[in-house]
Amino acid sequence: MSSKLYYSIGEVSKMFDVNASLIRFWETEFDIIKPKKNKKGNRMFTKQDVDNFHLIFDLVKKRGYTLDGAKKKLKDNKEDVVNQAEMIQSLNKIRSFLVDLKAEL
Repeated sequence: MSSKLYYSIGEVSKMFDVNASLIRFWETEFDIIKPKKNKKGNRMFTKQDVDNFHLIFDLVKKRGYTLDGAKKKLKDNKEDVVNQAEMIQSLNKIRSFLVDLKAEL
């Protein structure tokens, strides 16, 4: 991910390969998403918002949580969710490295 300060809703929806309408819906459902709006009313998401979308996406789309279940999990123990997401990301990087290494042998 680049070092941009703000991301448009289109950029965020492309990051997750979902429709912008889902991004807007999750924004209304999860209070941890708080985009700023410019004078035109366009949503401008911060890196923190994008990180929170990663958590929501992981819980709902990858792990099969309901929206209510994901909200409860984030409310009760967000740190646990963050740690699990970081661990999964690290393991995926290691796996990718090992697959590349095997291909080179």
